[in-house]
Amino acid sequence: MSYVDGFIVPVPKKSMDAYKRLSRKAGKVWKDHGAIDYHECVADDVKVGKWTSFPRSVKLKKNETVVFSWITYKSRKHRDAVMKKVMADKRLADMMTPNSMPFDTKRMIWGGFKSFIDM
Repeated sequence: MSYVDGFIVPVPKKSMDAYKRLSRKAGKVWKDHGAIDYHECVADDVKVGKWTSFPRSVKLKKNETVVFSWITYKSRKHRDAVMKKVMADKRLADMMTPNSMPFDTKRMIWGGFKSFIDM
């Protein structure tokens, strides 16, 4: 079964172009090192829930939008090997500091997930 890293990020609307540039570069690096696929999606039909929701999860501000992203790998072992190569890739060195990101990294939510149904 595959393995997935998932991300939810609050991105200032004025920074979406910068975020897209960063994502294209990051996606290329991940794919070059073996990721099966790489997806970045911007909120379209995402409402603030009474208790929980994507906007609440990242403490979304008025001038921001939610981006939902995921990267797929063959397995956890494959993910760990790809991630090691990605983290050492010099193409991402300038992007690896929180101050260089076009979003608030402290409000990013991420994690690794084992698939239990692949269709």
